[in-house]
This record gives sequence, structure tokens and C-alpha cells, in this order.
Amino acid sequence: ADQPGVPVMKLAIVGKRNAGKSTLVNALAGEPRMIVSEIPGTTRDAVDVRFERDGRQFIAIDTAGVRKKSSMNDIDFYSYTRALRSIRRADVVMLLLDALIPVAEVDLKLARAVLDEYKPVVITVNKWDLAKGLAKPGDFGDYLTRVLPALAYAPVTFVTAKTGQKVDAALDVALSLHAQSHLRVSTGQLNRALQEILALRGPSAKHGTKPVKIYYGTQVAVAPPTIVFFCNDPGLVRDDYRRFMQNRLRELTPFKEVPLRMWFRPRGAGREEPDGRLHTRGHPR
Repeated sequence: ADQPGVPVMKLAIVGKRNAGKSTLVNALAGEPRMIVSEIPGTTRDAVDVRFERDGRQFIAIDTAGVRKKSSMNDIDFYSYTRALRSIRRADVVMLLLDALIPVAEVDLKLARAVLDEYKPVVITVNKWDLAKGLAKPGDFGDYLTRVLPALAYAPVTFVTAKTGQKVDAALDVALSLHAQSHLRVSTGQLNRALQEILALRGPSAKHGTKPVKIYYGTQVAVAPPTIVFFCNDPGLVRDDYRRFMQNRLRELTPFKEVPLRMWFRPRGAGREEPDGRLHTRGHPR
């Protein structure tokens, strides 16, 4: 039975075919619950496996392995759409990579889906026992930063799902991300961080436009942490400055390893309620 007040954490396991997703789910559950085969693509649908660790309830969502689009048949296409659905359902995603195979188009596509859904992600490198003599974790981490730069903030774990080695540690990281994505920072703390960012580098205006002024910010939601910044004209805030702000915010707030959603609004476009919620007009930028 679920513990009152303690939500069940949904963990999506996604990756290319034969990366070891079902083996990892079995290791997490502590018993053979999934069909594990040497034949790639044994799992054809998303399967929920419920398990408990240290009194905490989890649901692992195992998904069919995805392969390169050029070699997709109808079943593979539906496997990919199910993987997307699993990502949307999840609280945290484990992006499972095979330590012996270079990051490929499929991994990049799944990483993009994780980013688009603003999901916390643990990059989980499987079959590490077979790669130990070939690379060090630090070198592999540098490689992942180069090939998956948009996920540079995401933690990387190294596991051997077949033996269960380091699987508990990867689950602990997933739990930490889940907690991180539900944190709230006070408006005061957030605006102190904003002032540091503006002092470090102010937003430069597009050529021929008026100067950009960012007045203050407030957090309006969690999972993902969502921050609204009020400024004179949202259209003047350039994409490179948004990325700069996001990276600095990770350094200055507790949201170091989770995706941040940032909205920019003209001042006066919304009103803050006593409970901290913000009522705004229009759509997020």
C-alpha cells in the first residue's frame, strides 16, 4: 500500500534497442519481472513494474527499444511513440546508454524529447563492467558533454544492470532529482540571484532596439521549476541571454541538475496571489 502523503515516483527507462532496459528494471525490482533476451526489441510495449525500496514506492516504466528512423518498421514507430508517452508520464527519466556503443541518432532524439518535456534525467551508462578497461568515468563524462551538450547539467551514473552493480546509487540520484524538481525558492532569494546575474552580464539589446530591462522574477510552479521574469519587452530578450541566465541560475539556486522553465512577461502582465501563485495573461514565451 502507498504511504499517506508520499507519492509514488514514476521512473521511465528509455534507450536504444538492447541497451539493457528490462535488465535494469529487474535489477531495480530485485527480482526477474521482465522478459530479458539477447534478441534486441523483446519488449514491444511500455510495461509498468511496481517496486519498493527503503519503504518508498516506485513505478518503473520499461519501454520498447527505439532504433534509427531509417530502419523503423510500423512496430518500431509505435515503440518510439510509446517511449515519448512514457517520458511524459514520468517524474524522472533514466536515459540508458550502452557503454560499448557510441551515442547515436536515437539517443539524441530521446534526449531532445526529455528536454522538450522538461523532465529531470539521469544519464545512465550500462554495461560499465565491459568498458572499464577502455575508458574512465571522467573521460566518458567529457565525451557525453561533447555529444549531448544540452544535457550537460544532468548527472551521469555508471551501472552494470546484469549484476545490479551501482543500480541503487543510480536510483538515489533519480530520487535526488525528483526532490530537486519540487523545491521552491523565495522571491527574495531568486531576486538576489537575478541581481548577481545582471551585474555579471546585462542583457544586450538587438540592433536598433531599446535597452532591455529585467525588473524582478518569481517562481510560479514546480516540476519543472518555473520562473517568470518581468521586463520591459519580452521580445527583446535574446536566446543566448536566456541560456546564460539559465546556466547562472543553476549555479545560484538549488536547481543545479534539473531543467528550468523560464518565462518572460511585460511588467504588469500578471498579478501574484497571496499563496505565491501567479495569474498571467497570454501564453508562455
